[in-house]
Amino acid sequence: MGLSIGIDVGGTKIAAGVVDDEGAIIARAHRDTPADSVDATAAAICAAAAELIGEHEIEAVGIGAAGFVSSDRSTVLFAPNLAWRDEPLGARVAAELKIPVVVENDANAAAWGEFAYGAAKHVEHMVCVTVGTGIGGGVVSESRLLRGAHGVAAELGHMRVVPGGHRCGCGARGCWEQYASGRALVREGRAQAESGSPAAAQLLSVCGITDPADLTGPMITAAATNGDPLAVELLEDLGRWLGEGLASIATLWDPSVVVIGGGVSAAEDLILTSAQIAFEKNLPARSNRPHPTFGIALLGNDAGLIGAADLARIK
Repeated sequence: MGLSIGIDVGGTKIAAGVVDDEGAIIARAHRDTPADSVDATAAAICAAAAELIGEHEIEAVGIGAAGFVSSDRSTVLFAPNLAWRDEPLGARVAAELKIPVVVENDANAAAWGEFAYGAAKHVEHMVCVTVGTGIGGGVVSESRLLRGAHGVAAELGHMRVVPGGHRCGCGARGCWEQYASGRALVREGRAQAESGSPAAAQLLSVCGITDPADLTGPMITAAATNGDPLAVELLEDLGRWLGEGLASIATLWDPSVVVIGGGVSAAEDLILTSAQIAFEKNLPARSNRPHPTFGIALLGNDAGLIGAADLARIK
């Protein structure tokens, strides 16, 4: 196989890269994302790709976009952070670049990257959960990416775990990402910090701040890795919610590997240990079924780019 381009379209930045058939990125290009303009965003994507096409012989382009992508891998049906509504992005970019283009949900692309070249490259069945501001994810079964009838399967973060719970950005209440994400970590951290307890005061001091409103997820994660008791408790609680949700997911897809990625995964053992304990406790018929192994994603922020590039090669 030849070279392909993967493009990860974020709310503020478009990252593009030339990827070879071993998953290595051999060249990069970047553009800002004009998120409020459909035309300007498409133009920026084309400009980043054209820069790379001018220097390399490219056979296809894969675009990873946050949102619902049609089953034909061409139209962005809805994007929460960009101005795409039923946008024929694939056809539009292909017409400009004169090269085959496929569009994929960004979490699906990241999951495929970890499946093809990362933490799950040795298996045929895997689930990847990216724990960032929200929860994204993807499922690979029998070495095929699960897309569903309409292309919008595996929206893992919006599995309901607490009926009537916290309101989610999707409009529902009690979604998993309201309890096991960076947003949830910050919400709980700030609530604890506002209590005025000695443990809360210590956490704020360790983070170098005095106002609980200034507390961020990376601050809590850094404090936890340095042993702050309250920060450790907060990360372990997030891990518990993560493990409980993964137990439900395992009953649906029976993966051999569960890969955890995203910014919160930087805490590694603090997250993994509590997630695995909660998973084992909540897995139905746990003594009579094989259990998946857990691992941390290996490709970092490049997973979506690499996965999109590889998916562009698959007809």
